[in-house]
Amino acid sequence: MSGGILAEIVAHKRREVEARRALRPMREVDRRAIAAPPARAFAQALDSTQPAVIAEIKQASPSAGVIRSDFNVQAIANSYQAGGATCLSVLTDERFFRGADWHLSLAREVSGLPALRKDFLLDVYQVFESRALGADCVLLIAAILEPERLASLAKVAGDLGMDVLFEVHDQAELDTVLALRPKLVGVNNRDLRTFDTRLEKTIALRSRIPDDVTVVAESGIRTRDDVTRLQAANVRAFLVGTAFMRRPSPGEALRDLFG
Repeated sequence: MSGGILAEIVAHKRREVEARRALRPMREVDRRAIAAPPARAFAQALDSTQPAVIAEIKQASPSAGVIRSDFNVQAIANSYQAGGATCLSVLTDERFFRGADWHLSLAREVSGLPALRKDFLLDVYQVFESRALGADCVLLIAAILEPERLASLAKVAGDLGMDVLFEVHDQAELDTVLALRPKLVGVNNRDLRTFDTRLEKTIALRSRIPDDVTVVAESGIRTRDDVTRLQAANVRAFLVGTAFMRRPSPGEALRDLFG
């Protein structure tokens, strides 16, 4: 795992999970997960739409600070839906991204779109918690999970009816993920140590991923030229947040970027 801010986030997240577990025992979260409405088909939606856009709802990030001061989750989700988003990605981390659990539940409800819980999942408790919140897909970051834990959390997510977006940053992480026969692989173009972004990460790894796996380009997608470059490399799905959230109407920004 990389050091710096990522290590700080993971250390905090471990403490947070234990605090949540003490406040709401696993048996209660399990019950809520089982009682939640059925998950929507996140991976299928991405596979059937080109270009497929996962539009992200986030107020802040460690690298950019506050991205959007006028932060109305319902309005943003509705704007994305009207703008043609395929799915949503919703930050639920509070300390580093100013997210909240209810952001996910509300955005999913008002938009009608499949929703990804974007957080730093380390424990099976968080997977059950994600389904209880209504998540249709969870993010599993290879850089912060040992291979055995990555596999076990993915299995639990699948058993609960959710899809998994596996996030990788390099060839070693990709090799680990491909052994799990994923449906979705996200390539994060951001260096987790320096926070620099380079689209070449997705372009370089795309040719090493089987064609039956949906590849999602994450981070650093800002212009039509960026989209065109990635499409030329046979990338058809995109996760975009900051470029949309900085605009008055995120949905209009989506239409401008993807036509």
